[in-house]
Amino acid sequence: MKTRRAKIAEIIAAMPSTPSEIARTLDLSVKVVIEDLKHISRSKKYGKLVVQPARCLKCGYTFKAEIKVPKKCPSCRSTWIEEPRFLLIPL
Repeated sequence: MKTRRAKIAEIIAAMPSTPSEIARTLDLSVKVVIEDLKHISRSKKYGKLVVQPARCLKCGYTFKAEIKVPKKCPSCRSTWIEEPRFLLIPL
């Protein structure tokens, strides 16, 4: 039986995924997925976590590559945000 974090690591090792996609796949909350992604990024046993940054779909603003889901664009204040995508690269 795999742990929750191992299942998340398996999903993002196969293809880049957003926290919402992971949460839907494993029937978890996005908040839990974000916390697990933070742990996976610190742990060496899963590999290197690569973050494709979130961006505003209205004005194109690109956020910092970090493990969180932004709520609003600081440039245009739009809430039309594409979530960041995470990919795991084995060491």
